[in-house]
Amino acid sequence: MEQIFSYGTLQSKEIQMQVFNKLLTGTPDQLPGYKLKDLKIEEEFGIEDYFVATPSENPSDEVNGIVFTISDEDLAKADQFGSNAYKRIQITQKSGTTAWIYIEN
Repeated sequence: MEQIFSYGTLQSKEIQMQVFNKLLTGTPDQLPGYKLKDLKIEEEFGIEDYFVATPSENPSDEVNGIVFTISDEDLAKADQFGSNAYKRIQITQKSGTTAWIYIEN
């Protein structure tokens, strides 16, 4: 099993059903030393506004989110759902949990 930290879209129950065909349960956590910035992504019907975690110069910055435990298969589904504007890396959360997270590519 894998840990994935979501600070955005994958927290949505509708998106979870679309991507994983099930609802996920998770634990609130924080990503220290990161902040969110706006990101515009070209989609099928135009430009959509999203946000992305990016390293911060301020070590007290943190991004709130949820850590989900998912299968390797579900992690691959999450990768397919994401855009090329994101890349997946492993980072230790404030709780000490190491989880995959999507950051700016």
